[in-house]
Amino acid sequence: MKVLVVQQRMGIGDMVIFLPYVHAISKKFQSQVSLLVKKNSKAEQLCKYDQHIKEIIYLDRNKNNTGRHDGWIGFFNLLKEIKEKKIDKIFIFNGSLRFLLLAKLCGIKSILQYPLFTRKNNIVLTAKNFTEKFTDNNISTQPIIYLEEEVVKQAKEKYNFNKNFKHICVGFSASGPTKRWHVENFIKLAAEIDKKIPCKFYLAGGKNDRELFSKFLNSSIANKCISFENLSIRETLPIIKNCNIYIGNDTGWLHISSALNKKCLALFMDSPVQAYGTYSKNIYLVVPDGETEKTTTHNTLGKEKIIFENVLSKSLELLN
Repeated sequence: MKVLVVQQRMGIGDMVIFLPYVHAISKKFQSQVSLLVKKNSKAEQLCKYDQHIKEIIYLDRNKNNTGRHDGWIGFFNLLKEIKEKKIDKIFIFNGSLRFLLLAKLCGIKSILQYPLFTRKNNIVLTAKNFTEKFTDNNISTQPIIYLEEEVVKQAKEKYNFNKNFKHICVGFSASGPTKRWHVENFIKLAAEIDKKIPCKFYLAGGKNDRELFSKFLNSSIANKCISFENLSIRETLPIIKNCNIYIGNDTGWLHISSALNKKCLALFMDSPVQAYGTYSKNIYLVVPDGETEKTTTHNTLGKEKIIFENVLSKSLELLN
């Protein structure tokens, strides 16, 4: 059976969060699945060793409508590509009429989709309930990123993961400034932790975080830092797998670390905790002073209310 899963949400975090449902579909129908996702999901790198996934198909749509799959011409380009794959069953993790029409025109006999025009929802619970309905199984929301043991071992040797140190992945990046604790706070936090427990720090950010990397790498703890700035997502995965803990913002690195079965101390200040912070047993939370898990959501704008002492004490507690 040829199965296609459509997951068009943007970003690495959403890609990771949907992995349990992709895996459940693959197991139910005893078949590797094809994934239709956006390129910034980095699915090809995240799922390199995932035996549940046959292929990644990238949806080429962008904000200025110049992508290969934008507009009506783009619709028919995508239609041609999908039709050639002769899909038997499609799971559409959205309520888009466009994708329903695409599936029907491709002649796919079994079309399973969210209710049309589904918009605001808890992405985890909606995906879980949808998948459980068609697989007849209770599905854990805990994602898993698969890696080969040899790749993890090679990273351990290359980056000298010495047992005399605690190894901390620091996620100082975020999708926007309101979701990002000041980098100076992370530098101070790393220095304070290192005073009590000898550590090495692995700086998780992207190519747009050059200024943040620079501040870390010109600080008093620079000689204890390894930067991810010039590494691909695929190259960072075995490094994170060797770390003891992730400490950082609600960003793609948090969800990657969670899926690699690392303890994660996650700072939520302007995004919904109940959607992105409670699906994994590995995630421990810090929210703005005066807020709760229920009240911390979009437009909380609470980064100035993240209490440094709370972050430090919880970091030390998890490390010990």
